[in-house]
Amino acid sequence: MLQKPKPVQTPRAPKSSAKSSRVQTPPVKMSYSFLKILTGSDLSRRRLPLMSATSHNPGPVVWLTACVHGDEVGGIAIVQEVFKEIRRLLVRGEVHAFPLMNPIGFETASRNITVSQEDLNRSFPGESAGSLGKRIADRILTTILSTQPSLVLDLHNDWIKSIPYVLVDRSPGKAHRAAYEHSKALAKETGFVVVGETDELTSSLTYNLLRHDVPALTFELGEPRVINEKNVAQGVGAIWNILARLEMIPPPRQRFSYPLPGGYGRGRLLRYCDKPFSSRSGIIRFLARPGEEIKKNQPFAKIVNAFGKRLETVRASNDAIVLGHSDSAVVFPGMPMMAFGVTREKTPHPESPHSESN
Repeated sequence: MLQKPKPVQTPRAPKSSAKSSRVQTPPVKMSYSFLKILTGSDLSRRRLPLMSATSHNPGPVVWLTACVHGDEVGGIAIVQEVFKEIRRLLVRGEVHAFPLMNPIGFETASRNITVSQEDLNRSFPGESAGSLGKRIADRILTTILSTQPSLVLDLHNDWIKSIPYVLVDRSPGKAHRAAYEHSKALAKETGFVVVGETDELTSSLTYNLLRHDVPALTFELGEPRVINEKNVAQGVGAIWNILARLEMIPPPRQRFSYPLPGGYGRGRLLRYCDKPFSSRSGIIRFLARPGEEIKKNQPFAKIVNAFGKRLETVRASNDAIVLGHSDSAVVFPGMPMMAFGVTREKTPHPESPHSESN
């Protein structure tokens, strides 16, 4: 029988210090400003909101970044919730945030920068005299690096039906091994399942931060386009875990941990996989839910035609946990239907046979 995840409890903010300690501790300096990115044809200025909280005591410098894809809006609310509490919690170090990195895409609910159709998270490290996307990427990366950051958490949203997880980029090489290993270690503190990226996305924000020896993680936090309060609470809880681990805030009264089956929630590094693909066109009927553990050769989806006749049963290539479902019920040959966190080192070639057809 498949194990059904337990309901997620909304994590509480860490407990603040005693009243006497608060009186003796200098206040946290809060700053809200903007970073100009361009002037529109109507002479209006387009700007990126910038938020900062600085403790009187030196310590790590952590950045939160969100909405690099304009339709992935949950991270905006997560940053807002963190900054509501950070004033009374921060005991050392600095927390900075770009809560809305792609305002042009956000206004049109578009993944890309609407006017140039560029994916901002495929535009790094950027170029000061390049395309619009590269210019914005350059401003973002340059600003972050100027603070000598200790860690950057980039907040994203995934498929509509998906569980939260933390994604670790592929290693950028031996020269940056320390930043990569630190990223993996901190990923285990989030309370999420930890998944290693299998594609080498060299033009993403997090990968380019690693190439500058800055530890960086990507949070994938449930559905896009709308703010799901459950996903927000999960993201905030994971961030409290990280800040507490860095001793920037007091330990939470209850450490956040997403309920997962088996050993998937113990910080084990899994491999991201969206295979096997469908080999037929039709309508997807999912047979496994996000958050469930599946075994090798277990059916996870069937493809039917318009009359409901089964065309194909698609089976798992490895033992895995289901990360999410495709947002579309329609499928064509070679299209992914599910994403998995795979427990084994090797995944088969996408053309390997793992389906049964009628």
